[in-house]
Amino acid sequence: MKTIIERSDLLKALNHVQSVVERRNTIPILSNVLLEADNGVLGLTATDLEIEMRERVDAEVVQPGAITAPAHMLYDIVRKLPDGAQVELATDESGARLNLTAGKSSFALQALPREDFPAMAQDEMPVAFALPGGDLRRLIDKTRFAISVEETRYYLNGIYLHALEEDGSALLRAVATDGHRLARVQMARPVGAEAMPAIIIPRKTVGEVQKLLEEEDGEVSLQVSDTKINFAFSNIVLTSKLIDGKFPDYTRVIPSDNDKLLTVDAKSFAQSVDRVSAISSEKSRAVKLELAPDSLALSVSNPDSGSASDELSVSYAAEAMEIGFNARYLMDITAQLDGEVATFELADSGSPTLVRDDKDTDALYVLMPMRV
Repeated sequence: MKTIIERSDLLKALNHVQSVVERRNTIPILSNVLLEADNGVLGLTATDLEIEMRERVDAEVVQPGAITAPAHMLYDIVRKLPDGAQVELATDESGARLNLTAGKSSFALQALPREDFPAMAQDEMPVAFALPGGDLRRLIDKTRFAISVEETRYYLNGIYLHALEEDGSALLRAVATDGHRLARVQMARPVGAEAMPAIIIPRKTVGEVQKLLEEEDGEVSLQVSDTKINFAFSNIVLTSKLIDGKFPDYTRVIPSDNDKLLTVDAKSFAQSVDRVSAISSEKSRAVKLELAPDSLALSVSNPDSGSASDELSVSYAAEAMEIGFNARYLMDITAQLDGEVATFELADSGSPTLVRDDKDTDALYVLMPMRV
């Protein structure tokens, strides 16, 4: 194999694919990226056996061929080359090394044969649809923060994506929860998604797709089966296994009869929570909200460091009440709001609270209270 490619094009592609590769691998070939040069294109593929990312980049192919090389090392080398450099990638006669040359810099990397590189099984993907990158990014951005990191409840370690019909509307809905808070965001169902099975997209996959969406604002094509999902961008294809588990019935924790309404300026509220939580303990992060007609008092009491309080003018007409929340969770939710006003629908100090965005009626958040 011998190919010549612009440094910036190679760096961008390596940045994408190397992020799939785990830093520690017991299987050496999984630390490598597969390089395939043919017909004026350099293809790069990386996998951790759960996710596979493939990218195609235009290149001058002098001699077609394929080889694998250490992904993170190759990325680090290319990152440190000067801007505008032409990078030559070539295998030696034995095929055991990849020689990289750019100007007067040269590197020889230990390589492994292309035949050793694992290919993810290409299952039949019966459901296919497309949606704008901005819509997919919104579904991910507004729910990702609530994904559980607790491995024992593995079925919560991702975003639950499903198609449904509700009140005469055909919807595509994303849900994530860790048992303490829940995020639910929906959009009009894309054409072709009506037969989509309910799936759980793993946390790592969600993160990789989110990074790609920061650069891609065009349409994204999705293919789905019961066990895998495929995201196709302009020149990148990411295939991932799905979480094999049953997502709990999240509708049971979304309250429908919370009758105490609190409306507050979202930015001022988040800043106030941030201020008073500065002295909260790292373990509990508890902040107390004391509600009275048109006033909200926030307070934190920490036996080790002292106390803090703050007050806000709000719209609230129900009876006085006190309720406690995790400050970090409150700020995570307010960070997702597009509008200037946050609406809290409360029942009592021990029941889940509903948070709505006045500018995005297709998003809602549920937060469990804490004892304070």
